[in-house]
Amino acid sequence: MRYAVFVTGPAGAGKSTFCTSFATHLQTSRRAAHIVNLDPAATGDAFEHEPAIDIRDLVTLEDVMSEMGMGPNGGLVYCFEYLLQNMDWLEEELGGYDDDYLIIDCPGQIELYTHHPFLPSLVRNLQRMGIRICAVYLLESQFMEDRYKFFSGVLSAMSAMVNLEVPWINIMSKMDLVSPSPSSSSDPSTEPRNGKRAPRDVARYLDPDPLLLANARDGHDKIRERQNDRFHELNRAIVQLIEDHPLVSFLPLDLSSTDSLEMVVSHIDFTMQYGEDEEPKEPHDLDEGDFADME
Repeated sequence: MRYAVFVTGPAGAGKSTFCTSFATHLQTSRRAAHIVNLDPAATGDAFEHEPAIDIRDLVTLEDVMSEMGMGPNGGLVYCFEYLLQNMDWLEEELGGYDDDYLIIDCPGQIELYTHHPFLPSLVRNLQRMGIRICAVYLLESQFMEDRYKFFSGVLSAMSAMVNLEVPWINIMSKMDLVSPSPSSSSDPSTEPRNGKRAPRDVARYLDPDPLLLANARDGHDKIRERQNDRFHELNRAIVQLIEDHPLVSFLPLDLSSTDSLEMVVSHIDFTMQYGEDEEPKEPHDLDEGDFADME
């Protein structure tokens, strides 16, 4: 049985870094893991490990833009259309990997996950090949700075979940950039980039109660509401939509912590039911003579 994890999320969420750490962790655990690059715009230094399969061997965004006069977004759409028209290339590339873990690094243009049919079509093709699939969606911890910004991230995650229709895990990435408690240092250079958060505040976003978050107003919120009623009416409608469809919660990911990465990997394994169909393997250093004394 082969397994594939689609690593999705907006640009800058840390997808490629997560793929590298994920692959390294599995290889350290003596599990066969390979990175598959599906970003035709990736630069040469984007990966610490060379991808085992790379869409740039088939088509690159740079070539499409120069030869067809397309912009970056239109060129990316063309690249995925070209990939779907040449699925035999991908099937041939995947043919040499049996009982392996494929970590598929996807582009950062979220419209590919939310409303284009390319990734769902790709998923169906891989499932037809007998590959068991799940997806993870990375959202950077700086989305916790503003609750309405956070709600927009939740909506994008919900849209991608509904579009792909595969087992799904949402991850709050770059948690190492969020301080679990106020720093005692007065040096501004030591301040966490994504703000200081108490553990209780972080937990409110990892397993969110949308109405509770939306109603937690301070004095500044009340002033803004009086200044822009329409904006806040729209936000309340969005919050109610999220409340009516409670599909999204997040696992925290701190890549500086082995325990944090191990927790995420174990959730992915459980979601895909990793290893449940495998037959027990007899250790290579045993033979019939080793059991003679037991008869």
